[in-house]
Amino acid sequence: MNLPDNQSFEGQMLALLPALRRFARSLARSDADGEDLLQDSIEAALSRRGQWRGRNLRSWLLTIICNRHRNGLRLRTRHPNVDIEEAKDVAAQDPVSDPLERTRLEAALNSLPDEQRAVLMLVVVEGCSYAETATLLDLPIGTVMSRLARARQKVSDYMKAENIVPLRRPK
Repeated sequence: MNLPDNQSFEGQMLALLPALRRFARSLARSDADGEDLLQDSIEAALSRRGQWRGRNLRSWLLTIICNRHRNGLRLRTRHPNVDIEEAKDVAAQDPVSDPLERTRLEAALNSLPDEQRAVLMLVVVEGCSYAETATLLDLPIGTVMSRLARARQKVSDYMKAENIVPLRRPK
């Protein structure tokens, strides 16, 4: 199997896949929906390769993911669908050293509004600058900074509140 070289468009996309996957999953709030979002976004990027101006491929791809997510949210609010089978009792394999910590963090992130979660994920996880995040999300830099501060505070408050273990005295 021939892999594309790192200098080609496809090679650069392959190198960015882990970061793109993380961002798509965080926006979608689930692994499966995140994978679908990532696949749709990569397909769109490949089909619109001619629109890329050759500058920052990472920013271009993150913008595509963000726009695809927004479009999907609009579509779901107009045409909601109902799952026929809910698999609440199916256990997922999760090789985490502290599953409670990961569950609490995931719940904290999911409790954030979409706007705050997107900013938090871009700045904290993906390492984007405030200016780059502002450009990607088409926001003023002050809005990025305030959303990030609110998101960090909410996650911190959530994690502290969920870290309370009630103790009972032995009889």
